[in-house]
Amino acid sequence: MSPQLSGVLTALASPFAPDGQIDEKTLRRLVDRSVDGGVDGVVACGSTGEFAAMNGAERRQVVETVVDQVAGRVPVIAQTGAVSTKEAVALSRHARAAGASVLMVVAPYYEPLTMDETLRYLRTVADAVDVPIMLYNLPDATGVPLPPETVGQLAREVENIQYIKDTSGDMAQAGQLIHRYGDVISTFIGWDSLLLQAISEGAAGVMAGTANVIPAELVSIHRALRDGELERARAEWARIYPLMDTMMSAPFIPAVKAALEAAGFPIGPPREPLLGLDAATTARISALYEELRRRSA
Repeated sequence: MSPQLSGVLTALASPFAPDGQIDEKTLRRLVDRSVDGGVDGVVACGSTGEFAAMNGAERRQVVETVVDQVAGRVPVIAQTGAVSTKEAVALSRHARAAGASVLMVVAPYYEPLTMDETLRYLRTVADAVDVPIMLYNLPDATGVPLPPETVGQLAREVENIQYIKDTSGDMAQAGQLIHRYGDVISTFIGWDSLLLQAISEGAAGVMAGTANVIPAELVSIHRALRDGELERARAEWARIYPLMDTMMSAPFIPAVKAALEAAGFPIGPPREPLLGLDAATTARISALYEELRRRSA
């Protein structure tokens, strides 16, 4: 029986070695950085992890490495969505066998599907495994938004659809998911800068790429909100917000990697065609990280 997910989940970045291969050793250290920071779960092969730039063997390698390194300390969520239903089913069965606690499934992200095609895909993948499924609503990439009423219907019809990661950036939609359909599905917000609003609204948690960089800080804010310490949460949020805002305003994957570099934890550049940040943005992220460290000392 998988534990009920809640809290801060790190959308793990993917370290690449100079030859472009997955850097397993650094990935293991990155997992420990989040787990030691107190997060409630880690996500393998999410968007921050550049899954779309990996082949199937690499995706399997990342999931196996993360599950092995976590060693049961926190749940592992594996993103197993793919362009074809056949590949998504194969990746899902592999991740389940490897020991992932929950599978997150994004809709195909090249050819925009009809809603009927999207629902058939999601049902087929969910039916192929016996572990909890997290829907991944990412309309900017898939071209197909999952409206709250559709999500609620799916969760009622398919027993193992238990979670949704909403990366629409729309708190009105998130509010509907939380308040109208909270009896059948738990909502995680995938927009890092909405953490304060989302947890205050009643979201089960957040899935954050910035948790690679500042895991303990995000966990502390979540715990303050959970415990009803709103003023403490606001004060801590105000301290991290300049860095959070700058990272969210930049190309996100390179921003996470630049911030990790500033933290003394280099994990290599993004995989092309993504490029690193311009020098000015990199310098600003580095300066803001150092300021946060000074203020937290």
